[in-house]
Amino acid sequence: MSLSAILSEIDGGDDKAVEKLLQKYNTENSHTFAFDHKEEDARIKLCRGLLTVLRRSDLPLCQSTCLETLRILSRDKRVLGPVGTREGILTLAGLARIRVAGHDGEPLEVAQSAEEERVVVEALKCMCNVVFNSVPAQQVGADLQLAEGLCACLHSVNSSHHEVGLFSLRLLFLLSALRTDVRGTLRREMGAVRLLTNVLERTLNVRWVGPYEAAPPDPEAPPISPENNDRAMEALKALFNITMSDSNDEDSDHQLRLIAGIMRHLLMLKTHTEDKTEEAHSHAINLLSNLPVQCLDVLIDVPVQGGIEKYGGKNMDTVQMLLDFMEKRIDKGSNYKEGLTPVLSLMTESSRYHRDIRRYFKAKVLPPLKDVKERPEIGCTVRNKLVRLMTHIDMAVKQGAAEFLFVLCKESVDNLLKYTGYGNAAGLLMARGLLAGGRGETQYSSDEDSDTDEYKSAKPFINPITGHIEHPMPNPIDEMTEEQKEYEAQKLVSMIDELSRKELIRPMGVRRDGTLAPLGQAIHECSPPPSSDSD
Repeated sequence: MSLSAILSEIDGGDDKAVEKLLQKYNTENSHTFAFDHKEEDARIKLCRGLLTVLRRSDLPLCQSTCLETLRILSRDKRVLGPVGTREGILTLAGLARIRVAGHDGEPLEVAQSAEEERVVVEALKCMCNVVFNSVPAQQVGADLQLAEGLCACLHSVNSSHHEVGLFSLRLLFLLSALRTDVRGTLRREMGAVRLLTNVLERTLNVRWVGPYEAAPPDPEAPPISPENNDRAMEALKALFNITMSDSNDEDSDHQLRLIAGIMRHLLMLKTHTEDKTEEAHSHAINLLSNLPVQCLDVLIDVPVQGGIEKYGGKNMDTVQMLLDFMEKRIDKGSNYKEGLTPVLSLMTESSRYHRDIRRYFKAKVLPPLKDVKERPEIGCTVRNKLVRLMTHIDMAVKQGAAEFLFVLCKESVDNLLKYTGYGNAAGLLMARGLLAGGRGETQYSSDEDSDTDEYKSAKPFINPITGHIEHPMPNPIDEMTEEQKEYEAQKLVSMIDELSRKELIRPMGVRRDGTLAPLGQAIHECSPPPSSDSD
């Protein structure tokens, strides 16, 4: 489709003819995401022309067609100059029925027909693309208080306007993700946390049976519909961004506990596919990671449903869900940093703060040792999988796995080494300054773990570096002469000296406080002071 023909019709003022040409262009380019550089100037002119048509035409079908074309063009960030202006954003906001600073949009109820609602939806889709791809548009959106206008729209959107609600939430998510100043305004001045919490309550059909306890899902009920799932995901993503900002709300603790209760409910739900269920649970875990750790008692304190006497009557269903989710992400074997570290962080902090959660995870992940014939990293238990991650190439992943196991051991170096071996734990101990042993700073309850009889009998034969019983190996120097031993020792010293001078290695030692230091410095600090006595 020739762009020059479309531009000629726009200049001619025949909106009906423009509409027909654009419909053909939209059909041909609905799946186009890479554009010809040679036509860049023509596409910029087309963006400017489409805004002109949108300002002068009052025909819903023409408006929605122009907006669809503009949405296709907005996939190319190089042509968004005319759209990312104040005039361009005001035009789109007006068509989306969004009230912005200094300009009143029409309320959603004015959209009486499906054609009029289609205009609103296309305008919102177009704004999502423009805001995502254009930094000037993001600034204009902040200046016009676009996010605040979206909050007002969401108050009036009901379930019959599914797409309007969905893309309003998506645009709110983009604005809060790309502008940190918008997050604070939404939370402190617009009550966005409460608004999005209400959206989630309605979408997930939450029914409260206690202060922060939702009724358990009906096992016979159908899964969450695709439409409600999509809407909930957008609300969760926006809420995640907004809860990253500081808040001085007096009722924020109550509001955040409500969110924790809704997230517990969501973790118990299933959607129409297994992948979508995992995605929903992932967003719930991300949001829980943003909440103050003292609010996480809502996950286990559900008096109506009851719990396990062994854990103080607390309900551990959600805690088990977190453990299952973590293991599933480990088994996937990819994208650990984004897929695994959030749930590891949540499990670590909740275990550090809540004794019953830690005790449950400890029983499931680090049960009393019996068989120590294999290395800790070999096997298919959750413990084996986490110990393998302690030497992962990604720093965040290995720190997350090591920190979680360390907390389960009540930050006791001796307990950690019992389950992992010194070699796997060396990175964490070095970072914590605990290479010489000891404990972390957190205070834990005084309940003690008892070793099994099997472990007690095997303990003297365990290699502390590898964490398992090693079969006796022949000593390679047993059959050497003293001259051969001295030669090999000198050879080793020479190799270390050469590597040190080339700065390929740096001999290190452990200070008295358990931290690393250059070998000479460490030896000097650990040496006894010279005696003042003289023979």
